[in-house]
Amino acid sequence: MPDVQTLADLTEEPHATVFADAPRTVRLSLDAGESLPEHDHPGVDVLLVGLEGHLTVELDGDPHDVRDGDVLRVAGEHRIEPRARDDSTALVVLAPREGDDA
Repeated sequence: MPDVQTLADLTEEPHATVFADAPRTVRLSLDAGESLPEHDHPGVDVLLVGLEGHLTVELDGDPHDVRDGDVLRVAGEHRIEPRARDDSTALVVLAPREGDDA
């Protein structure tokens, strides 16, 4: 029988690991006003899927709004800083590029 896990089963904050191996996948949960420090993810493509709430994601200082159902895809070399405008949850996939060992 397959192992079935829902996002509600993941309790770690602000990151809960869905898959530890490639592609690394985490559930990001931020309270309104909370943010993560600016950072990058070299060698991977970042896919951020808004599940609920409203995030403003700064990419190299340029703001991008992400709401329920929105998808943001960016090369991991960009500087990224997510900030929750409302209580927010997103699924983040860090996908190694073909030929990279990231």
